[in-house]
Amino acid sequence: MTITQRYGGPARPDTTGRTAHRPADGTAPAATDPAGGGMAGVLARMRALEAALPARDGVAVFNRVYLTVTETVARRLGDGAFEDPVAAGELDVRFARRYFGALDAEAAGLRPPACWRPLFQLRGHPGIRPLQFALAGINAHIGHDLALAVVDTCHALDCEPPALQEDFDRIGTVLTSLEERIRESLMPGPDLLELADPLTHLAGCWSLEMARDGAWAAARMLWGARRLPEAAQEFAARLDAGVGLIGRCLLTPLN
Repeated sequence: MTITQRYGGPARPDTTGRTAHRPADGTAPAATDPAGGGMAGVLARMRALEAALPARDGVAVFNRVYLTVTETVARRLGDGAFEDPVAAGELDVRFARRYFGALDAEAAGLRPPACWRPLFQLRGHPGIRPLQFALAGINAHIGHDLALAVVDTCHALDCEPPALQEDFDRIGTVLTSLEERIRESLMPGPDLLELADPLTHLAGCWSLEMARDGAWAAARMLWGARRLPEAAQEFAARLDAGVGLIGRCLLTPLN
């Protein structure tokens, strides 16, 4: 039995018109994507960003990587690779909305989450390599946004995090399968020079698998603290700051 069969689909608004559930970090659930909602809206916005941003822009580098990942997940959702395609799609869409929310805050002159600030501030730095931009964006999105997206999804589907774990892990498998290809495509060559390149050592200090494990643990913590809003907000803020610090280290200029 899937989550959506067991719980009857996404939570409905209450009679006052307000959303019935709120994420554990205290923010309102993300709004529907302006491109039309759902996975199609997510892909449309990522493709629009790809067309609009200069290729060397640090956000553009990350967006290309993220678009590749999202297209792969979308295909596998259609191929029946997930236990509950509805729940997996909900998680993927709410995950993407966290990225879009950070972009929108930056564009509006507001303060985006700390995890995204290093990438936004250094996106045009000539001494930072494309792989660094990609890793900084992945670090922000996996290290911070993924945990909050799991909580968002649990509120939307009225389920507990363990109900999402199998599809969470399957999405993680997609990420892991693409990670090596991403690193190879953005690393300079030839191989003999890579050993002496400081980028090789910097990139080797960050692990996607560990970031995913940390995101799952953080999601469980936030969900468990949902009835203690002050504690949940403090935990989310500390998570954000810590991930932001890692991102700043990943963006150390190497030229």
